[in-house]
Amino acid sequence: MKCLQVTAPHQMRIFEREVPAPAEGEALLKVLYGGICGSDLGLYRGSMNDYATYPQIPGHEIAAEILEIGRNAQGLAPGMLVTLNPYFNCGKCYSCRRGYVNCCMENQTMGLAREGGFSEYITMPIERLYSGNGLGPRALALVEPFCISYHAVKRGRVTPGDRVLIVGAGTIGMGALLAAKQLGAEVYVCNVSEKKLELAQQLGADGVIFNNDQSTFREKVDALTNGDGFDVAIEAAGQPSTMLNCIEAAAHRGRVVEVGITSRPTELIFNIIEKKELEIYGSRNATAREFTEVISLACTGKINLETLVTGECTLEEAPVMFESLDKRVGFNLKTLIKF
Repeated sequence: MKCLQVTAPHQMRIFEREVPAPAEGEALLKVLYGGICGSDLGLYRGSMNDYATYPQIPGHEIAAEILEIGRNAQGLAPGMLVTLNPYFNCGKCYSCRRGYVNCCMENQTMGLAREGGFSEYITMPIERLYSGNGLGPRALALVEPFCISYHAVKRGRVTPGDRVLIVGAGTIGMGALLAAKQLGAEVYVCNVSEKKLELAQQLGADGVIFNNDQSTFREKVDALTNGDGFDVAIEAAGQPSTMLNCIEAAAHRGRVVEVGITSRPTELIFNIIEKKELEIYGSRNATAREFTEVISLACTGKINLETLVTGECTLEEAPVMFESLDKRVGFNLKTLIKF
């Protein structure tokens, strides 16, 4: 079988090896689609040193067909389409002992700390598989990234009527838009790309902020909220400046959720946090329950995951696609690799 591997920053190869044999409690899967995540791109760029090891097979947004599987409580069988939970928790740390397995202290996410899914065939623990319940493979490959967005929105305790600002209009930000709208919120999206803001409006955003000038950001926030600020501000860009934007845009007693990833330091303005009595939450990964909830939302037509797809390539074309995405050539939201 063929596999895609990042051997070092900006170095990628396709190589062949034997199809893996499933161990006890595992299933053999034929990978159909894999979504290229920002963390996969970070692995390629060399900016994920806090999470990743080299050489590494990237990929954790996976849609696959079951080829071999033993008896199981989930009712899974050969021929079924599934997606998977790629966050491997230790089961022993303080977070795991309290049931917070999504933020395990020793978490190993596929494609970063452990081998990912960008191979023609992979094995996975059966307990980490979720039936697509009729979803097509392209939509199934979008379940995991949407779960990240969905988890962030739930961390912010978004309720009907809340005024929500999402700073960042990548896949996670757009997913947060869909999730917050599904919960009945009034949702606004902030970004530096006018094209992405146009797409946000097509996906149902109630308004947008073109953040082309930081000096006018607060003025734009006040215009949209009559000076009140936003009940919830979700940072989905992974930039120090955008985290500060969220703190500035949040209402007094508002809620700020940080889901973007960056290793660059942020100079927080502590007196604003104190003065507003803000609630600030980190958001990492997603829970098993959220995977099943998102699949249910997609199956019932309440969300259309495929609206987030803006590109597709084959496995053989993937190295060139990574180079293109690294250089930010053209418009991109979510690119899928078709295996």
